This record gives sequence, C-alpha cells and structure tokens, in this order.
Amino acid sequence: VRERWPETRIIGIDRRDVLDEALRLGIVDVAADGLGALADSDLVILAAPVRQNVVLLDQLERHLPRPAVITDAGSTKRDIVEAASRLPDRLTFVGGHPLGGAAAAGLTHARADLFVDRPWLLTPTTGQQQSEALEKLTVFVRALGSTPQIIDAGTHDRLVGFLSHLPQLTASALMAVVGEAVGLDGLTLAGRGLTDTTRLASSPPAIWCDIAASNADHLGPALDMLIGRLQDLRDDLTDGQRLRETFDRAVYWRQQLPKLN
Repeated sequence: VRERWPETRIIGIDRRDVLDEALRLGIVDVAADGLGALADSDLVILAAPVRQNVVLLDQLERHLPRPAVITDAGSTKRDIVEAASRLPDRLTFVGGHPLGGAAAAGLTHARADLFVDRPWLLTPTTGQQQSEALEKLTVFVRALGSTPQIIDAGTHDRLVGFLSHLPQLTASALMAVVGEAVGLDGLTLAGRGLTDTTRLASSPPAIWCDIAASNADHLGPALDMLIGRLQDLRDDLTDGQRLRETFDRAVYWRQQLPKLN
C-alpha cells in the first residue's frame, strides 16, 4: 500500500515494538495500540489471528463514527462473516483472504510484492452496500497486483482446509516426528527433500491454533482422509500395491499444479 499510494495515510495498530519498527521504516504514518485511532479511516483491514479478528470486528462500531469498508486477511471466513451481520449499516464488511505469504511471520519479512500474481479471495454477502464495498476492494486488490476472486464463505473454508490448513498441520507434524526421532546430530544428514517438504513448519503456532479451531469441522475430516491414506501405506509396506497407487496419483496431481498456478 505504501509503495502504490505513497500519499495515503496509513494507521497501524499493533504491539509497541512492532509499531516502533513500522515507524522507523516509514511503513505507517500513525502508530497506535488502540482502535480509537481509526475514527477517520475509509478502509480497515483486520490482520490478527482469525478469532481475534472477530473480537476486533465487534469493537469497531464504537470507534468508526462514519461510513467505512472493513475487510480481513484471515484464513477462515464463516465466523467473521457471521459476526459482520451485527455491524451497523454505516460499516460494510467484505471478507478477504490473500493467498500469498511466507512461512516466516512478522514485519521484518514483509515485502511490497508479497501478493503479486496471487489470488485474493473475497467473500461478499448481499446488498447494495456490499456491491459498492466489493467494487472498492476489487480495485484495491488489483492495484496490489493480486487477482480478486469471489467465493462464498462456506466453500472457502472447505477448500482451504485441504489446500492450506492440512498441508500446514502435516508439515509441522512431520518435522516434529523427524526431529524428535533423529535429534540434532541426525538432522545434519538431512537432504533437500526434508527441507523442502517441511518449509511450512516454521509457521507460528498462535495463528494456526485459531485457524484449526475455527475450521475444525472441515479440517478434522481432511486429517482423517490423510491418516487413512497413511494407514494404507503402513499396512502395505511389504507388498507395495497401495504405495504404487498412491505415488501414481500423487505424481498426476503434482504435475497439474504448475499448470494451474
């Protein structure tokens, strides 16, 4: 935002150590630790862990006296879309989820091209205000280099449960198992395969605890499917028929990814 609209007044709300760094880098114009600083904002983006976003959304009415568009960057959508139904008419919420980022979190890992050429999912509901807010957000997202896509909140949560949440839990569980089994000395022998496969294992747990809790009804069955597949492989180690079938299907689907992204 700073790179594309240098004259825009950007208000950052976060912990003091983060705010001090944001001011030092010139990323924000105003640094605050409370929502009162948002009074004159046209656009509010909630980028806390997903359950905290819902809490913040419920508090915004007291701090935004004039019309504003509100969106979020959370990885689950149903809870916050439901909470948004309680907002007064002057505040219009459209859920958002940029499908870009990095395994490491924090301001020091931020960069201006983070969302370039990546989808940015938007979950509007209905109504004239929604249409106007959606149009504004679509322009905003495209200017950041992303491709806006419309999706309903329920479909969003089911799809990202498989596409994002399941891979995260899998990578973290795999790294924990391997590390605890072989220790530091054993890890000195690790190749690129383990490094590439477990890249996501650097992700902060606080964010993912919220995501798992808010999407448990989709993530639970996804884990069951993976566990079932792993159990098939476990039961078939000596014969290898299920292993061959799994590898064949995996090769096919993996070859499709570069064609679709």
